[in-house]
Amino acid sequence: MTTQQHRVRVAVVQAASVILDQEASTEKAVSLTLQAAEKGARLVVFPEAFIPAYPRGLSFGTKIGSRTPEGRKDWLRYWENAVPVPSETTERLGEAARKAGVYLVIGVIERDNECSGGTVYCTALFFGPDGTLLGKHRKLKPTASERIVWGEGDGSTLPVFDTPFGRIGALICWENYMPLARTAMYAKGVQIYIAPTADARDVWQSTIRHIAVEGRCFVLSCNQYVTKDMYPNDLACYDELASSPHEMSSGGSAVVGPLGDYIVEPVFGCEDMLIADLDMRDIAYSQLDFDVVGHYARPDVFQLLVNEEKKESVKWWKPTPLA
Repeated sequence: MTTQQHRVRVAVVQAASVILDQEASTEKAVSLTLQAAEKGARLVVFPEAFIPAYPRGLSFGTKIGSRTPEGRKDWLRYWENAVPVPSETTERLGEAARKAGVYLVIGVIERDNECSGGTVYCTALFFGPDGTLLGKHRKLKPTASERIVWGEGDGSTLPVFDTPFGRIGALICWENYMPLARTAMYAKGVQIYIAPTADARDVWQSTIRHIAVEGRCFVLSCNQYVTKDMYPNDLACYDELASSPHEMSSGGSAVVGPLGDYIVEPVFGCEDMLIADLDMRDIAYSQLDFDVVGHYARPDVFQLLVNEEKKESVKWWKPTPLA
């Protein structure tokens, strides 16, 4: 690990996508990244599915046993605005990280460019301050109706990255309710635990505070603030939003220290940029009485097996040899 610097300023960006517009959402992310750097941030975090959108309130015309042509039109629009990795969009994000001199973590909807091209994933991308795409994490288990539109990640994208100020990693939204996924992150030594989310409920605050005190790590929780009038009104299934409230996602982004106390209290009801100064020595300070994978672990009783091999999407297919 690199020699650790004790203090780091981080920025948690609570902002809305330009919904279903990859180009405009990317431009917004670039602008906000540069603004965060002007405030002295060295790590900048964006919400789940920031590019091109978390499609809250949309069904894409799906019911068990049927789909509609209008829903397929909205799906096609979502797919067309998803982000291949790598692509021109990831190059722009990397250039923003380089220009700002920051580590950048941002949620995107990733369009598969390795196999069929038809699947999209809920993904967190990690960029270094030199602009390099360090890696990605694909959400392991989309929640409820998310499974209609997102594929499942695998264990090959569970990275934790060394930085001069500590190890960073991410689990997305309700993956954070998977105890073994959290344990895998702790076992990799995560110190700044990034939790992009679409969950604005009060109980989510209990979750992130529990993770911080369980993992003895800093938790950066980042959500969007979204109102219904931000949706394009030319969606084929726009009428599905009729019963939705004006405030589609109220936010709730926050920064929590390794004893479970807020460093920045949750912000609701607006777009905002949360700035926090982290003292990385607070982690060791907190570990006097609890270290989940250290002196408080019982590897003689419990063991964790993580399959980090890449899942073969077409494992069942074998070419027929030519005669």
